[in-house]
Amino acid sequence: MRKILLVPVLALGLGGCENMSDTGRLTAGGAGIGAATGAIVGSFTGNAGWGALAGAGIGAAGGYLVGRSREAEQQAWQQGYQAGRSTR
Repeated sequence: MRKILLVPVLALGLGGCENMSDTGRLTAGGAGIGAATGAIVGSFTGNAGWGALAGAGIGAAGGYLVGRSREAEQQAWQQGYQAGRSTR
């Protein structure tokens, strides 16, 4: 029964990212990767739940920071491009 429900849940979860900003996608991706990594590392110490929770938080924060950095870089590029075009 669980396997039957897993496919629609995953499809809905992945389809929900369609209209997200890049920062939102990077934050969610970072949280997912961090949770998986934290659960694996936490399982070695017998605390997979806390490891997943900590990993998700750290991954989400990292993904958010990377997303904001990319947005700032893109904005600076656009401003420079527009300034260059206006001098022609």
